[in-house]
Amino acid sequence: MTFETRLFGVLRWVTIVFLAIATLFPFYYMVLLSVRSQDSLLQHPGDILPKLSDFTVTTYTTVLKSVAAGGDGLLELLGNSALVAVGTVIVTLALSLPGAYAASRLRFAGRRQVHFLFLAVYLFPSILLAIPLFVIFSKAGLRDSLVGLLVVYVAQALPVSIYMLRNYLSTIPESIEEAAAIDGNGRLGTLWRVTLPLAAPSIVATGLYVFMIAWNEFLFALLFLVEDRSKWTVSLGLSQLAGGLEVPKTVLMAGSVVLTIPIVILFFAAERLLAEGLTSGAEKG
Repeated sequence: MTFETRLFGVLRWVTIVFLAIATLFPFYYMVLLSVRSQDSLLQHPGDILPKLSDFTVTTYTTVLKSVAAGGDGLLELLGNSALVAVGTVIVTLALSLPGAYAASRLRFAGRRQVHFLFLAVYLFPSILLAIPLFVIFSKAGLRDSLVGLLVVYVAQALPVSIYMLRNYLSTIPESIEEAAAIDGNGRLGTLWRVTLPLAAPSIVATGLYVFMIAWNEFLFALLFLVEDRSKWTVSLGLSQLAGGLEVPKTVLMAGSVVLTIPIVILFFAAERLLAEGLTSGAEKG
């Protein structure tokens, strides 16, 4: 029994180390390429521990500074992506929270089946919806507009957001809300003061998921914004870099790091809240 315990203990750590290396090495190599000079990369492309003299930050300077200054202008595109992504999160949560609460608490015909209808929109691939949306938004004057792109992202993220939040809200005991009602809170007061604080982990997780959808989306951004570079998102800018024959791979990797870092920062910033069980012991006493 002691031998088996030690064996599985060793195998567990071997597995953890292997998975950590397999997960982190591609990101490490991407960062490494982004800070290496082009000459160093051409001479020693396989080095994973280059000399300190090979490092440079000019790739980030090039990729971030404006096009007018001779750069690739990703800093401006980062602002566009942040505006659209944050706006999408705010609008989606503002609409999905009441919808999810109604689906989990109110009694109406088809209540048990309605959340599956929210997911029916994902039966249709995005490319199938692209042409109708392009025509509608062109006639509505929302093409070449960040507002129009935000509307598309909200429509994409809203169904799955309601589904995710509804499943979590269903786990919150109704007795907590009944106790709040006895204390004089109405439906909206209970939702604001009791339910939303308890649902904070799910709200953060859903908001992070919606942010990633809006931050990384490419098809609709290309469809609606391609004619006006000043309104491009960072995914469009990175695609332009990838398609450029004269763009050094070090600059492309720097752009990839710039695209990835905000998601990594948000994930680690929200990790503590995601891990907390805010509802534990809520009914005690």
